[in-house]
Amino acid sequence: MPLLAVGINHNSASLALREKVSFAPELMTAALRSLSSSLGEVDAVILSTCNRTELYVGSDIDPQALLEWLAAYHQLDNKELQHCHYYHRDEAAARHLMLVACGLDSLVLGEPQIFGQMKSAFAQAIEAGTLRGSLNQTFQQVFSISKRVRAETAIGHNPVSVAYAAVRLAQRIFADLRNNTALLIGAGKTVELVARHLREQGIGRIIIANRTLERAQSLAESLQAEAILLGDIPDRLNEADIVISSTASQLPVLGKGAVEQALKIRKHQPMFMVDIAVPRDIEPQVAELDDVYLYTVDDLRDVIDENLRARELAAEEARVLVEEGVALYQQEKRRQEASSNIVEYRQKAEAWRDAEIDRAMKAIARGENAEDIMKVLARNLTNKLLHHPTEMLKQLSDQLHISNRRDS
Repeated sequence: MPLLAVGINHNSASLALREKVSFAPELMTAALRSLSSSLGEVDAVILSTCNRTELYVGSDIDPQALLEWLAAYHQLDNKELQHCHYYHRDEAAARHLMLVACGLDSLVLGEPQIFGQMKSAFAQAIEAGTLRGSLNQTFQQVFSISKRVRAETAIGHNPVSVAYAAVRLAQRIFADLRNNTALLIGAGKTVELVARHLREQGIGRIIIANRTLERAQSLAESLQAEAILLGDIPDRLNEADIVISSTASQLPVLGKGAVEQALKIRKHQPMFMVDIAVPRDIEPQVAELDDVYLYTVDDLRDVIDENLRARELAAEEARVLVEEGVALYQQEKRRQEASSNIVEYRQKAEAWRDAEIDRAMKAIARGENAEDIMKVLARNLTNKLLHHPTEMLKQLSDQLHISNRRDS
């Protein structure tokens, strides 16, 4: 049950290099078959994400063989990978797989996306026909431990994204969001996450403002929100209790004058604003206005740090479960090795039996004494059958003796 993991990740390699060794999803099947066949039809899985590329094989081959294949496949000089790769074998490889699947080796501690990415890598290997033997069983153990970690620890209960932190701050101002309206400026991933968190917390209305109406409408449809253009913000700003902005604009998209006008229409009901953008989307002078609570991305750090501390505590519990998983992997490996040894020993025993019977039959044909023939057959077969177990018992006895001497 050999296992080898070789790869690079966000800790060991630059983004530029990680981009060079990434695998396009549509080419993964061909890549898996190439990897497997180049190493003698071994079991193989490839995990390729923005933060890591890792190769897993059910073989005890030299890790350099995997690096050479990876470099050749991507038409790179092998030297580029020498200084930034890592590898793990057997028990250490199983532990690494489990840590990765649980999000304990991720850039964002405990992030759940990696588990889905590993499941996809597993499915692609199944589809490509490169996952047939013991590596399949190892991945099943990895998935089982990852599910336990999610179910039995709080590793994923404390989001650490700026999107979550922004919504968390809004809840400190407005205890019940059901009667509030949120204006989200931008339509990228961060705004999408903010919108989803707001929906989960029961926000009353969401308005999404973007430079292009088509993109705003596309996002709004999936979130039961309203889409408007950036130019419509001055006319609609007074409706917003919560404003969260994250665009790629190099200049502010919301100024002090527009906010002053909105406050007059609102009769100075408070407005909560979070500017997640860098450079900032909301003019800093807006913070000078009464009844406006303006936060920047730096102000979210306390919420994020608090949740990171909670995740780190959960991560310690998760690592205990991972070690339990590693122990199960070792137990299964020993069982398979023992089973293989038993099969091999049985085959040898049958060969010895056949050889002794053949020798005895020839002796009978020569007219030798039957009683002597049977004694020789029994003695020879007994000696051969007992030789290997006897040697193993001697070795075990020597190991126990050495261990007892150390303890004393």
